[in-house]
Amino acid sequence: MPTVHLLDYAAGNIRSLVNAIEKLGWEVAWIESPEDVGKAEVSHHRDAGHFGHCLGQFRDAGYVEPVKRFIESGKPFMGICVGIQALFEGSAENTSVPGLGVIRSRLERFNDSEKSVPHIGWNSANVSGNQSIYGLRPDSKYYYVHSYAVPYRKGQLENDGWTVATARYGSEEFVGAVARDNVLATQFHPEKSGAAGQRVLKAFLNGQMRQPLPQLPSPTQEGLTRRIIACLDVRTNDQGDLVVTKGDQYDVREKDNNAVRNLGKPVEKAQQYYEQGADEVTFLNITSFRDTPLKDLPMLEVLRQASATVFVPLTIGGGIRDTHDPATNRTVPALEVATLYFKSGADKVSIGSDAVTAAEQYYASNKTLTGKTAIETISEAYGAQAVVVSVDPKRVYVASPEATSHHTISTAYRGPKGEKYCWYACTIRGGRETRDFDVVQLVTAVEALGAGEILLNCIDKDGTNSGFDLELIRSVKAAVKIPVIASSGAGNADHFAEVFQQTNVDAALGAGMFHRGEWTVKQVKEHLQHQGSMVRRFEEDV
Repeated sequence: MPTVHLLDYAAGNIRSLVNAIEKLGWEVAWIESPEDVGKAEVSHHRDAGHFGHCLGQFRDAGYVEPVKRFIESGKPFMGICVGIQALFEGSAENTSVPGLGVIRSRLERFNDSEKSVPHIGWNSANVSGNQSIYGLRPDSKYYYVHSYAVPYRKGQLENDGWTVATARYGSEEFVGAVARDNVLATQFHPEKSGAAGQRVLKAFLNGQMRQPLPQLPSPTQEGLTRRIIACLDVRTNDQGDLVVTKGDQYDVREKDNNAVRNLGKPVEKAQQYYEQGADEVTFLNITSFRDTPLKDLPMLEVLRQASATVFVPLTIGGGIRDTHDPATNRTVPALEVATLYFKSGADKVSIGSDAVTAAEQYYASNKTLTGKTAIETISEAYGAQAVVVSVDPKRVYVASPEATSHHTISTAYRGPKGEKYCWYACTIRGGRETRDFDVVQLVTAVEALGAGEILLNCIDKDGTNSGFDLELIRSVKAAVKIPVIASSGAGNADHFAEVFQQTNVDAALGAGMFHRGEWTVKQVKEHLQHQGSMVRRFEEDV
């Protein structure tokens, strides 16, 4: 069996890349020291996270010169995510830490005045001409997650012999991939890009740099697609089995027999939604973390099994916090807990109740960053894009804005006493406890703490199948620059079209309508495409 040597010197979900490589018939061997680099025949350098954190550790461990010699030797080398960023001269993310300088250019932060940052989702990697470079095709989309990129300036890299694939985010065109001789480097994650990404990995591993492009049926659209996320609420039923469930205002028990509602098995459901074209899959573990997540081995196994066949991003929520481990009688930091899930196949972790507590403390300390909260520690190590904050607000109606100190909106939906205004109170513990703290306070605080994305639920809408709370979404989107995922209330494809047409939300999530088989992800995407939205098409496995 042919072998590819993998160097993962930082953070993030490496399991999916191993699974993707092994699926293509290659064996993975690990580079564990600088001396191992020269022994490799084919090398992948895959990092995710903060440029300075990753490159600093990389340099301190003595990998810089061995990797540069490996590239100069002519052996096949591939860099992914921070793996491509490392090849440049440096990054605005940390100007004190230099890159390897293999490519003459520097990374800059995306302009967030017109769009959300980080750039998260499925975008293009277009190469000019009529040939495919390592399987890249203009009709395919690839999964990106980053805040810094190399702006594309025509001829700058090409004059040094690089072939460049570009993508566009808002008005900015940036470098999505580069190739020259033995080197391929991608800003996107091929291992999380479905069949399109598998095609890129296969072409690299087989040394197929240039291939004729297939005849394309129609012109393709550039830019970020609309993300459709399938969400699985996972918990143990009364028999101790992990099941996918769904509730009405978070009540997941059947009315007639009080049994936990069972809508399927987590891994099977995740595979089903992947095959339907879901852009991401989210697992929210809603009960199993009451004591300690270190004992929640079944959920770790769900991630391991799902990541072996589901090559799109996986998010895990529930219990990502500092926790006491009774087995060792020590406090396990949230960063260590998150690492368990990243190593098991998660690409992002979702933080709920603890984010509210951290935000309250942030304001109580006059907006001081301690560097010790779960959001801060995980974001520092893995990058902001790896931290999602799950928000569970509910409406509180008031007669006028002056009746409360909280951020209010004028609502088209009157309150029980005819109130024309409302604010959104944050809740914790699965909606069971309401805090005197509003949603705008929360999202602005967690953005400052380092969160990279907001999963915006709504208790009033949960389980109603009546559509998303557009007023809530607009309010939150106006308050933050990071991406926002609309959640709660989706009952049909029109609700997805409505939220994308009437708000500038970055993604939308469905659960019950998919679990019950009323709609498939594919049908929702087809409806959106018919309505003029740009969505990622599903490609068959290579």
